[in-house]
Formats: sequence, structure tokens, C-alpha cells
Amino acid sequence: MEELTPKQTVEELDKYIIGQDEAKKKVAIALRNRWRRQRLGDEMREEVTPKNIIMIGPTGVGKTEIARRLSRLVDAPFVKVEASKFTEVGYVGRDCESLIRDLTEVAVNLVRGEVRKTCEAKAHKRAERRLLDLLLPPRPAGAQRVFRPMDPSAGDEAPARHSPEEEAEARTREMLQKKLEAGDLDDREVDVEVRDTGQPAMMQMFTNTGMEEMGINLQEMMGKMMPQRSKRRKMSVGEARKVLKEEELEEMLDMDKIVPMAIERTENTGIVFLDEIDKIASKGSQGGPDVSREGVQRDILPIVEGCTVATKYGPVRTDHILFIAAGAFHMTKVSDLIPELQGRFPIRVELSSLGTEDFARILREPKNSLIRQYQCLLETEGVHLEFTDEAIDEMAVICQQVNEETENIGARRLHTIMEYLLEDISYEANERAGEKIVIDADHVRERLSSLAEKPDLKKYVL
Repeated sequence: MEELTPKQTVEELDKYIIGQDEAKKKVAIALRNRWRRQRLGDEMREEVTPKNIIMIGPTGVGKTEIARRLSRLVDAPFVKVEASKFTEVGYVGRDCESLIRDLTEVAVNLVRGEVRKTCEAKAHKRAERRLLDLLLPPRPAGAQRVFRPMDPSAGDEAPARHSPEEEAEARTREMLQKKLEAGDLDDREVDVEVRDTGQPAMMQMFTNTGMEEMGINLQEMMGKMMPQRSKRRKMSVGEARKVLKEEELEEMLDMDKIVPMAIERTENTGIVFLDEIDKIASKGSQGGPDVSREGVQRDILPIVEGCTVATKYGPVRTDHILFIAAGAFHMTKVSDLIPELQGRFPIRVELSSLGTEDFARILREPKNSLIRQYQCLLETEGVHLEFTDEAIDEMAVICQQVNEETENIGARRLHTIMEYLLEDISYEANERAGEKIVIDADHVRERLSSLAEKPDLKKYVL
């Protein structure tokens, strides 16, 4: 996050997402404001709250993709949830506070991964030392010779020399260590004592306070009261190195230090992407309790406003977590949300619908474009696939036509078109290894003619 300026953030998003420049700009500014806030004094830092964003636009225009790519850009806890999953507290369904617990879990795993990277070199050395002891068990310690340099009568003014057996063992150990580091012994079998990694007993706690996901690990509860089980396994040196390194890493991870770091990162840099928020917008009273609409809005409100949520790692404050909401708002409007929740999303951006030119750019420009994906997939079977510019333009025209005549699902329609177009080639790819297949406009029209033809409306007439 420190390295990315708003312009650089937009440039990174441009590699994967076509258009929607206004949405990218607002998201980039919001990210940079998180970085700026961290550099304020303590008093002012507490006063600056994130300016939450709500993205409005039809399906398939890039709302979710912006959030997904954003999560990969910033080194911050990020979670994407669908608002339609939640129900009001006391009813069957996910409790709204669970999204903060999920975010905290992500942060713990993120910090844990960072600490693991710093400990890997040390853990590798420890694992190599244990492997060396397995390949050449150390000799039992004999009677220690005492070095008394200040006592001439002792006759040992020089350090006690090792016996020939000890010197031979040291040379053998040094030779084995070199072979071990070079990987020459990876195929040799060793008998390793490893921890029993059987599934620990788990207990779920169900209460009426929305704590349905607060799993209690009985093994963690008992701690060191119960002896740790281990078992002996035969495995190759290469496999044993990985197992022993993992054990050493687990021993070196100090959760008492990791958890506070994770909670601090959750509270100050956490991002929640709340998708399908239009599904919880309600057009007035339905004549009864609406547990999946207004009730959910009321439960989300204090989380967005700022409250303290109990997690299994400790209390987490939500005052400075950034919330990005998104919805199509076909059947409802943003004004159908309760006013208090609307006020917590001061920045609104409308994403535009995609047209023919946009579809053509989506097929050509992104690093992960559908054309590149299918080319790579078929290359695995030796089939070289090429698309002419006319073919790509024709696919874009057909995509726009089908979206206009049926349901407008935006760029997701391109998945359908590519599958229809390459169905036979994918089916016969293993028999066509070594071939170069060129897809032109005529081939596109021939394959997609049935998809693009106007629907017969007579069947809807009674």
C-alpha cells in the first residue's frame, strides 16, 4: 500500500479491467487515504474515518472484479461477502458480525504468512540438523575432560583433543551435510517421528448473540495439559525435510505476538467488500418482519458506523475499516436503503454499461483475457489457436446483440460465446495435437448463428 500512488493503483487495475475509470479513481483515492491516515498524529488519526464507497451498476461491468483485483494489490486484510447471505440476529442464517470475524481470520493468516517467511531460513537449518541426526545419530556423550590452563600440574595446558573416532565422525557428518544440502540423499528412506496431525476435537458454540462461528478448538483449550501424540513414519529424506521444516516453523510462530499485530492491521487497514447490497434494499413495509432486508440493514449499520465485535482472537473495533458496497439496483434504488445506512456510504459511483467496443477490448487487452486463457488451455495439448481481428470484432457484436435481446449480463456473456465457439475444438483437442487453428469472422458467424438469432415470441402467446 505504501508504494502504490493513486495513479499506479489505476494503472494496475487497467491491466485487468476495461473502462470504469471513475470507479477505479475513487477506489484508488480511498486506498491512498488509508496510507495518509497512518502518518497522522495520534489525536487526528483517531478523528479521520474512512469514506465508504457504494458502486452502482448492472451485472457484469466490473464491480466485483475491481474488488478482487484490489485485494491482490494491497497488503491488507480483505474479505468479500454477499449481503444476501445475512439474516437478522435470532434467525437462521449468517450473523452480520461474522464478516468482521472473517476479516480478522484473514488478517491472522496474512500476518502468520509474513512471519513464516522471516523464519523459513532458520527453520530450514533446524530441519537439516534433525535430518543429519537421523542419518548419522550422534555418539552418546562420554566423560567430559576438564580444561585447566592455569594448573601446570594437571598436564593439560592445551585443549583436550578429540579421539580419532570423534574426528572420523565429524568428517563423516560434514560430508553428509554437504550431500544433504546438495539434494543427493533425497531418495534415501529415513524413519521419522512426527506429530500426529489427526483432526482435533472441535466444538461449535451456538448462542442467541450471533456467535455461531466462534469455534472452540478443544486441543488449544487443553494446551499442555494433554501430552502431544507422535507417530513414526517411513519417508524419503526429501519428504522428511518438508515435514520437519513445517514442524519447526510451527514451533517458531508465536501467536501471542501474531494476534495483536493482526487485530491492529484489521482495525486500521481492513477492507470489506459488501456485494449485492441492493438485495437487502426494501420498498417499504411488506406487512411483516423482513428478516433478510431491513433487519439486515439495521444489523450492518452499527458495524459500518463503528462498534466492537467479539472474535475468538479478541475484540475488534470497526471504526476505521473501509467498506465498499456494490449492487445492480435494477428493482430498487439506493434511496430504498434506510437513511442511516445511506449516510455511511458518502461516495457513490455509477458504473456504465458495456458496449461493443468495450467487449472487443475485454477480449484483446487484459493480461488474463478469455482469448489468452483458451489459447493457454489448448496449448497444453499442442493445439495453437489464433483469432483474427475480424473474429474478435464479430464476437463483440454478437455479445452486444444477445445482451440487448435477452438478459443483459454484461461481460459474463463472453464466457458463453467462447464456450459455444470453441466447443468442438476443445472436444477434439487431443486428436489435433500439432495443428494451428485460425478463428476468423466466418467461423464465428457459423458457430454462433443459433445463439444470435432473434427468439421466437410466438411460444409466449396464449
